[in-house]
Amino acid sequence: MAAPLTTTDSLDPAVAHKEARLVAWFRARGSVLIGFSGGVDSAYLACVAIEAVGAEHVLAVIGRSASYPEEQWARAREVADRFGVPVLELNTDELNDPRYTANPTNRCYFCKTELWNKLVPVARARSLAVVVDGTNYDDLADFRPGAQAAREHGVASPLAELGFAKDDIRTLSRVRGIPTWAQPSSPCLSSRLPYGTEVTPLRLRKVEQAERALRALGVTGNLRVRYHETTARLEMDADQITHWSAAERRALVRDAVLAAGFTRVELDLRGFRSGSLNALVRGERVDTRALDLTETR
Repeated sequence: MAAPLTTTDSLDPAVAHKEARLVAWFRARGSVLIGFSGGVDSAYLACVAIEAVGAEHVLAVIGRSASYPEEQWARAREVADRFGVPVLELNTDELNDPRYTANPTNRCYFCKTELWNKLVPVARARSLAVVVDGTNYDDLADFRPGAQAAREHGVASPLAELGFAKDDIRTLSRVRGIPTWAQPSSPCLSSRLPYGTEVTPLRLRKVEQAERALRALGVTGNLRVRYHETTARLEMDADQITHWSAAERRALVRDAVLAAGFTRVELDLRGFRSGSLNALVRGERVDTRALDLTETR
């Protein structure tokens, strides 16, 4: 990604206008509760909301569970501390819901239902005018059953409503100095399990441990450890595939993932694909080209 913008860089007037409309959107409501993951979208929302209505009228709520990566939580707290975002943490219990743990194609609906069931009452108790999420305009083109839960609970999605593309949010975050501008997307850990594979705390921990080990090893950019029972299939950006598939580095990747409890490690040669498991939902043919790293000596 590009370096942060400087004061001499020009900003597309259309993008700047979107931000002005977002500020006006918040001011028209006066106060807000934000579903806050600390990702690119919710971090930007929180910073703009504070500018628009003041920190005393903003509450960012983090829903914590086994499906929420610890590293993501640490980044969320870092952003909140740096920009003065008031934060409340609540535990969510989606893993106690058998409809969620069965991992159907609409799993996200049950997760978001649990989240909004916890957050909407907080907003009411604190007299906050609106509850918002970080859904952006690009998200509308993907399969996102969680959006139904947001609608059912009256949760607004101002980034989508005002036409913010992901690139717009990254650009504006750079301008503001929000460190998440270059952060890869990081959906919940359950998204690494194929639909129909039961979601359990142990499986989530294995995925999280493997991804953390690969980051510590030096893997950058987008990364997913896809869970296939005893096999971990790794998705990385193209430049990372070239780097880590080199003969002298394969064993490093293999050992990092095997230490998390897997017995087979494959590097997906198609590279990272956001929502790749949704291909089955769309009825697309699944290409399974992969490099087996387990045999590396």
